[in-house]
Amino acid sequence: MDSGIIGSVVTVVFFVLFIAIIWWVYHKENRHKHEEAANLPFQEEDDGIDHSRRS
Repeated sequence: MDSGIIGSVVTVVFFVLFIAIIWWVYHKENRHKHEEAANLPFQEEDDGIDHSRRS
């Protein structure tokens, strides 16, 4: 095998991997998990400190 064939095989493998990742991300069954993860920064936790009072 020369370097041209090896380079072509590696390119095809990474292209197939890219398509598989895109399919996994946009698959219907994963939508709920991704929406939950996207909303994590907006969830508030009660840390027991009253943030409404100012010094």
